[in-house]
Amino acid sequence: MIHELPLDRRTLHGHFSRELEPVLAVDAGDAVRFAVPNAGWRRDDRSLFEPRSSPEDDGHALAGPIEVRGARAGQTLVVVIDEVTPGPWGETWGDGSRVEWELDGAEGIASTGHRVRLAPFLGVLGMPPAAPGAHSTTPPRTHGGNLDCKELVAGAALYLPIPVDGALFSAGDGHAAQGDGEVSGTAIECPCSAQLTLGLRDDLPVERPLARVDGAWLAFGMAADLDTAAAQAVEGLLGVMAREHGLERPEALALASVVADLRITQIVNEQVGVHAVLRDDAFR
Repeated sequence: MIHELPLDRRTLHGHFSRELEPVLAVDAGDAVRFAVPNAGWRRDDRSLFEPRSSPEDDGHALAGPIEVRGARAGQTLVVVIDEVTPGPWGETWGDGSRVEWELDGAEGIASTGHRVRLAPFLGVLGMPPAAPGAHSTTPPRTHGGNLDCKELVAGAALYLPIPVDGALFSAGDGHAAQGDGEVSGTAIECPCSAQLTLGLRDDLPVERPLARVDGAWLAFGMAADLDTAAAQAVEGLLGVMAREHGLERPEALALASVVADLRITQIVNEQVGVHAVLRDDAFR
């Protein structure tokens, strides 16, 4: 079944909290279509989405929370990205300078005259921490959040450890394109529409985000420093190598040094991110 979330004040929020009431309840395997303003809460026509309250709505404009019936803390939530469609415009900031973009679906044309290929994705995909209270949308966490991984385009599947019963999943932060690192702190921040399919897995336990993209597995780490984030990402990838290739940890670590790649996901969201990549064709 495909559910539709209208773009209105009731379906948007700017923080994570297990105390937020779900705006929709779905069964595992259902899809949800929704639209969100850009990270600055601006619509397709560039107007601000109002009303908002502070500090609850100071973060990214997120659609949700969405309850997944039967989801329990400790299970794995599967988020399949079916579609992400940018709106007609976007913006990027750097050291006080603003670059505006006209978006036509395949290409972005900057106010500087430069053109880039679009690869749209959602920067924020996640669930609230188990602790009560309001939590910022800025950092990535073990159960998702502001991952800002440019690999999570349509066709990808993201696996997240569920922290609270019902999952209470939210998504937003449309990016029309971004480089690894997101070095200025912003991508092409755009309003967008999307469709996600939500599922549950008991047979694939994860401690941190894991993703399946075209031709590869990704394992994520996030921490206050890149060394720790990289170590977390490597550990996640060694688990993939054990499951997919029947390797013990010492063998997996040795082979990972030959075939795995570490990429800086982002360095600008309070917690830095690293994702480790193992391509399907790594072993011949």
